[in-house]
Amino acid sequence: MRRYLLQIIIMSVIVVCSEKLFAAEPLWNGFVQSSWFDEQYQYLKPGPEVRAIVVAPRPERIKPQRINRVVLFTTPNGNTIEQTLGCEQKAGRDWHFDIQHIAAQHRQWQSLNERENLILVCLEAKGLSWPGWRARHPDNPQLIRDVIAAILKQIPLKNPRLTLACHSGGGSFLWGFLNGSDTIPPEVDRFVLLDANYSFSTADGHGKKFSDWLQSDKGRSLIVMAYDDRNVLFRGKKVVSPTGGTFRATQRMRVEFEKTYAFQESGAGDFKIATALKGRIRLLVHQNPQNQILHTQLVGEMNGYLYGVTVNTPEAQDKLPGSPRSYTRWIQPEPFTMPEEKAVP
Repeated sequence: MRRYLLQIIIMSVIVVCSEKLFAAEPLWNGFVQSSWFDEQYQYLKPGPEVRAIVVAPRPERIKPQRINRVVLFTTPNGNTIEQTLGCEQKAGRDWHFDIQHIAAQHRQWQSLNERENLILVCLEAKGLSWPGWRARHPDNPQLIRDVIAAILKQIPLKNPRLTLACHSGGGSFLWGFLNGSDTIPPEVDRFVLLDANYSFSTADGHGKKFSDWLQSDKGRSLIVMAYDDRNVLFRGKKVVSPTGGTFRATQRMRVEFEKTYAFQESGAGDFKIATALKGRIRLLVHQNPQNQILHTQLVGEMNGYLYGVTVNTPEAQDKLPGSPRSYTRWIQPEPFTMPEEKAVP
């Protein structure tokens, strides 16, 4: 009897394993299996002095009836791709791995989102500075467009919609992208600037380009998050100049947009929110009553990325950014690592 039961158990295990084996689809060309969350990923070198990683669900998790969406997230100054995506903190590990957690926030969004196949791309510039990269490459507006095209070529999904998101100095990539043409490509339907709008420029036509783009399709959104950084001190000195910082940049954006749109104001907790176009332009400013450095807290501790990509969608949680972290179950134990083979050129 025991032998008979053992045979049944063995056969059941074989059947289950076989079903999983046959259900699995081959990984996309050039991708490798992640150790966590049924994902595949690929490192790329999509342009001069540019390093990127594409993180996607395994092919069997890609549903053909869904909309395809690619999120391009550019790293802040001083952070690598791996640090920006994040992992669990442990003794001896660099603290940068535990401040943004873009990958974990992105996974939580996918767990809520049954409408879209979500692909996350994280991009890093040599020297860990997008402003520095742009300074070394005067032709950066075209280079940025070429980088995006090279990345999309490696993703075997048709007609993906694009979300362009960034934190801190990563905003420089987005401004370079805007400078590349008089119009924003129609496949882009969302911008998310997380304390990253320092270089908004009326002279460069940024306001007009955003306005024309927003008016062309009611499904488009511009989400800006900043904090009052005017009086923040670090080692006894103000962290921004008398004309710098994202608080002032957000005010410049509002002044420019008010030439065309009427804004509504609201507030909750420490945030003041100015919206136009039924919330499709959304400027959030944390009032920072304690004059803290909230530059990274807005992104990770306050779930800022998750807010930015979900607001105005069915997955929105109807609450403003804030602590605690809501995505901890989606944090991977170890960082992403480059596979032994070289990244695709």
